[in-house]
Amino acid sequence: MNNHEKVKQLIEKRAEASLGGGQKRIDSQHSKGKLTARERIQLLLDEGSFEEYDMFVTHRCTNFGLEKQVFLGDGVVTGRGTIDGRIVYVFSQDFTVMGGSLSESFAKKICKIMDQAMLVGAPLIGINDSGGARIQEGVNSLAGYAEIFERNIMASGVIPQISVIFGPCAGGAVYSPALTDFIIMSEKNSYMFVTGPKVTKTVTGEEITTEDLGGANVHTSKSGVAHFKVTTEEEGLLLIRKLLEYLPNNNMEDPIVTPCTDPIDRLEDSLNEIIPEDPNKPYDVLDVIYAVVDNGEFLEVHSHYACNIVVGFAKFNGMPVGIVANQPKFYAGVLDIESSRKGARFVRFCDAFNIPIVTFVDVPGFLPGSVQEYGGIITNGAKLLFAYGEATVPKITVTLRKSYGGAHDVMGCKQLRADANYAWPTAEIAVMGAKGAIEVLEGKAISEITDPEKKMNFIKEKEMEYKELFANPYQAAKYGYIDDVIEPRNTRFRIIRALSTLSTKRDSMPRKKHSNIPL
Repeated sequence: MNNHEKVKQLIEKRAEASLGGGQKRIDSQHSKGKLTARERIQLLLDEGSFEEYDMFVTHRCTNFGLEKQVFLGDGVVTGRGTIDGRIVYVFSQDFTVMGGSLSESFAKKICKIMDQAMLVGAPLIGINDSGGARIQEGVNSLAGYAEIFERNIMASGVIPQISVIFGPCAGGAVYSPALTDFIIMSEKNSYMFVTGPKVTKTVTGEEITTEDLGGANVHTSKSGVAHFKVTTEEEGLLLIRKLLEYLPNNNMEDPIVTPCTDPIDRLEDSLNEIIPEDPNKPYDVLDVIYAVVDNGEFLEVHSHYACNIVVGFAKFNGMPVGIVANQPKFYAGVLDIESSRKGARFVRFCDAFNIPIVTFVDVPGFLPGSVQEYGGIITNGAKLLFAYGEATVPKITVTLRKSYGGAHDVMGCKQLRADANYAWPTAEIAVMGAKGAIEVLEGKAISEITDPEKKMNFIKEKEMEYKELFANPYQAAKYGYIDDVIEPRNTRFRIIRALSTLSTKRDSMPRKKHSNIPL
């Protein structure tokens, strides 16, 4: 074979590999409204930037006649490329090759790029579309999953890891996405579960559809497993590009500051009137967030799950930050099991990747009741408390209205090493609300008054006394727990100035192997 023939052979092999499981299976993939593995990579990465690895890898299994089904690439496309000029590593599972099932060779391909991503300190993106383990390979397939899981664990907090689910992801396969930082699911074609509907019916008798058991709607609203839901694959791939704008390449770098045309001293007069006169009346905390961040741009995370707390990314004068905010619009912004877990994981992610945390507080307390207590509200509330106390990144807290009881401590208070604690004049910082406090403090005196009108007047008088003392931020400011009481319309400027000052902050934790967060 001469050189010309060898080059021709290479070109033919590349063409064969690029077809995956063949044109018929590609057509089937398209008929379901799904893109192929390579089409997804092309949409995700900068044009012409993809460098593929291991295009000619094949499986080595001969069980059950598998030696007759050999495809170049073995069901997963791996390599590196750029997003807005930044290096990223990516793997994209190919459902057209044996349903995207994972073999030993398949796993080794993924492990190779995971190792390289760690070596160079670059984000890792996994596009999942797989029927699970390749049964013919038995324990070798299971070992392959475990090799991937171990690398997910080692990479956690070192490089950003983003998972996209664009098809089936079941059984052991679900645990790799679960170990990553963010999961994106497409609405119509994706699902995740440990055990499918058929086995569920056999074992428990429960009849349930694939969608109701593990679809995108379930995991973005009920379980909280997935962080984002998208209607199309194109939308999901663009979302990854947007998400990376707020993240550094690795834990040794800071997020990238971009030029900002939004004036830092822009006054937002609407904020002076946004808090209702009635302390029990709700408002939308997103209106506060959109008003103060750069250009009104906020990328909300977990927007359909635990809606009584809001988390997400924004920029202040071009600097990426993580925002945590109680949402009075849902359950009065009370903290419960789900919102505590949601907030804690987000705070820990931001801290791991040097992203400052801005907190907007309006919290009446923790949700009472046996359901919460039996479900472990104590342990779960402690997760959020632990996350704030452990975080060493710049932490800025703005109290908008209520900050009551233990929830005050949990939401980035001064004693949890917050760097700048501001309050609006509407802030109420106390152990509890006036009504509950007076029932405790004056309960005996109230019970001794028999005349209903006198009793009512007495309660109103005592509640007014309590409100005058605590329904304002000045008592906390008197002790230095609040650094300054600020005019709401100046909030943007004060946050930006604090972030600028804290850009050189250096804080550390005591030496230890690792903490024991209350999981």
